[in-house]
Amino acid sequence: MTADYTTIIGLEVHVQLATRSKLFCACSTTYGAEPNTQVCPVCLGLPGALPVLNREAVRLAIETGVALNLEIPEFTKWDRKQYFYPDLPKGYQTSQFDLPITQHGYLEIADPGGAFEPKRIRILRAHLEEDAGKSTHDESKAGGDSLIDLNRTGTPLLEIVSEPDLRSAAEAKAYLSELKLLLTYLGVSDCNMQEGSLRVDANVNLHIDEGTAAVDGAKPTATPIVEVKNLNSFRGVERAIEYEAQRQWREWQETRRKIGDFPKQTRGWDDAAGVTRAQRHKEESSDYRYFPCPDLEPVTITPERVDEVRAQMAELPAALRTRLESDFGLPLYDADVIVNQGRGVADYFLSVAAATGDGKQTANWITQHVLRTMNAQEVSLDELGLPADRLAGLIKKIADGELPSARSRETFDLMVEKNLSVDGAMAELGIEAVDESELEGLCQELLAANPKIVADVQGGNDKAVGALIGQAKKKNPNADPGKVRAICLGLIAKM
Repeated sequence: MTADYTTIIGLEVHVQLATRSKLFCACSTTYGAEPNTQVCPVCLGLPGALPVLNREAVRLAIETGVALNLEIPEFTKWDRKQYFYPDLPKGYQTSQFDLPITQHGYLEIADPGGAFEPKRIRILRAHLEEDAGKSTHDESKAGGDSLIDLNRTGTPLLEIVSEPDLRSAAEAKAYLSELKLLLTYLGVSDCNMQEGSLRVDANVNLHIDEGTAAVDGAKPTATPIVEVKNLNSFRGVERAIEYEAQRQWREWQETRRKIGDFPKQTRGWDDAAGVTRAQRHKEESSDYRYFPCPDLEPVTITPERVDEVRAQMAELPAALRTRLESDFGLPLYDADVIVNQGRGVADYFLSVAAATGDGKQTANWITQHVLRTMNAQEVSLDELGLPADRLAGLIKKIADGELPSARSRETFDLMVEKNLSVDGAMAELGIEAVDESELEGLCQELLAANPKIVADVQGGNDKAVGALIGQAKKKNPNADPGKVRAICLGLIAKM
C-alpha cells in the first residue's frame, strides 16, 4: 500500500496432482517423455471414447481440501468449459463450474521478518480439471513452425482460487510459499514449477482513495482488473505484481479509467523485459458456455470418506512449527527455517533431536552448518551423506566435553568430506580430550610467562586474557578456548 492506492491481489494456482495416470484415462503423466507418446482417444476427446475418473485424484483433492480448511460438499459434478486452443483438440476442457469438489476455506500466512502482520487468506474454491497440451513456437525466423505436444492433455490439475485478500507482492509470495510447502508435505504434488506442476495466474487491480470514502462511506475507486497469466516462478509473481501495480497507477493517472469502464484484461509476463503485455480481453463465465459433462457421473463424497482421508494425513507445516516451539523450545525463527526446508529436513531434525535430547543445539547445527553445506555443495540432504545418528554423535561429543567446540567445525567438515563418523574424523584430526589437570598446568605455565597480562587482568581488564588462548592453542591444539579462559581468570583471581 502507498499513500495513494492499495493493491488488491487474488491468485489462481494450478497444481498438478501426483497421480501416475491422467484424470480420465490410464495414460502416464511422466514428465519428459517423447512428444505425443502419452495420448489416447480419451485425451483427444475422439467420438465414442468415454472418460473414467481417476479415484486417486479425488482423494488428493479431498486431502488438500481438509488441509486448507475447505468445505467438502457431498455432491460434486463435472462440466465442459468450451474454448478452442490448438493444444486442446477436443475443443472443451472437462472442469468444474457451479459445484466444485471443495470451497470456502482459508490459509494463514505470516512473515517471521515482520514484513506484514499474520493474516488469513480466504480461499474461494479448489476444483478439479484436466490440463491442456503444450504449444512451442519457433520465433527465431519469420514463418517458423509451431509444435504441439499433447502429452500433458488430461493431466489432473487442482485449481486453487483465493479471494482478493492479498495486498502486496510480499504477501503473495508468502501465500504461495506456504501453499507449496503444505502441498509437498502432503505429497499431493511435487510443485515443480520448472516442469509446470505449479503455475500461477495473478488478478491485480488498485483501490484508489480519492478522499471521498471517509466523507460519505463511498467505496474507493477501483481500476479494471488485470489477470497476469501463467507465472512459473515466485520471483516472477512478485515482479509481475509490482510492475502491474505501478502500470495501473500510471494508467489511472492518465485516463481515470475505472472498473466497469473497460473489460477485464489478460496480460502476459515478459520476464526478460520485466513488463506485462496485453494479450486479450478476459472472457466471462458466460463466454465459456459451461454445461454438465454428459460422459461423467457426479461424485458423492460422504463425511465418512472425508474422515478417512483426514485420519491418514501427515502432520501439516503449521502444526509442526508449533510442535517444534513447544516440545523442543525453539524460537519461531528456527522452527520456521527447519519446517520450510521440507519434510525431509524436518524429519532429520526430529531424529537428531531425539538422539541428543537437545533441540536447540540440534537446530543450531542444522540451520548453521548442515544447510550451509547443502547450499554450498548444491546437494540434497540425502546426497550430503551425513545420517542423523552421525550428526547426533557429533553434538553429544561436544556436550560431553570430548570434542572441543573450537574444533567441532573442522570435525563436521571432515565427516561430510570423507563420509566418517565423529570418532573417525576426530582420530584423523588427532583430536583428544584434554585432562583438566593438564589444562590447568598449561595455564599456570602461560601466566608465569606473561606477567603483564596478569597485571592487566588484575587491573580490571579481563579481555587481556584472550591473548593467552592463542598461545595455549599453539602448545596444545586440543585445548578448549573457553576452559583456558575460565581457568586462567580463576588462577589470577587467587594470586
